[in-house]
Amino acid sequence: MGKIIAIANQKGGVGKTTTAINLAASLAVLEKKVLLIDADPQANSTSGLNFDPDSTTKKTIYETLIGEIELREILVSTEIAGLSLAPSHINLVGAEIEMLNIAERERVLGKALTSLREMFDYIIIDCSPSLGIITINALTAADSVLIPVQCEYFALEGLGKLLNTIKLVQNRLNQSLQIEGFLLTMFDGRLRHANLVVEEVRNHFGDMVFNTVIQRNVRLSEAPSFGKPVILHDAVSTGSNNYLNLAKEIINKNSN
Repeated sequence: MGKIIAIANQKGGVGKTTTAINLAASLAVLEKKVLLIDADPQANSTSGLNFDPDSTTKKTIYETLIGEIELREILVSTEIAGLSLAPSHINLVGAEIEMLNIAERERVLGKALTSLREMFDYIIIDCSPSLGIITINALTAADSVLIPVQCEYFALEGLGKLLNTIKLVQNRLNQSLQIEGFLLTMFDGRLRHANLVVEEVRNHFGDMVFNTVIQRNVRLSEAPSFGKPVILHDAVSTGSNNYLNLAKEIINKNSN
């Protein structure tokens, strides 16, 4: 049965979508069957895998969440063998309101995923930078949550709110939800404060922090403009190696 990992942080600009795209691609390159669900109205995971969000109208995660279409019917294959995408669209903004009248609205995504878990080794959910009903759906459906933490001065700001939300979901909706790990992103070893953030996060969260650190990398930041994961854009780049190492770390962690 596939493991569902939500990638969440309500703070924007921490490398959440970059992580979703490149972790999913790296797991697929390592011969895992992977589904990436774009649960963000900005649809950056969709465009980052070379799909135009506007051309996927009527076959997106929005239609699934409001009950118009089955999740399996919206899946599209990507350039990487073994990697499928459930695309998003700006319409997803409206789902927050439309889902208010749905019974057990926090469990809609989880129910939609039930029949697909056997088809994939990993299901990665790219959450929006908010703690609204769609992110709550992702956390309720997930086995674990991966939290990207930017190596910047305000890195830990807002983490308390996210951790409180995770605790609420654990208490009320999904007792088995675990933290997959904290991922340090956008690391620049030349900067003293970046090293201090790494030290502070590791001291605070200990073994819950991944060994892999995602470094600042030009190839990694330019890959989305080509509609490709970094491993297709430049397979030998630092960014590509970082995410392959993260994928291996997650595979090893989950095979024990």
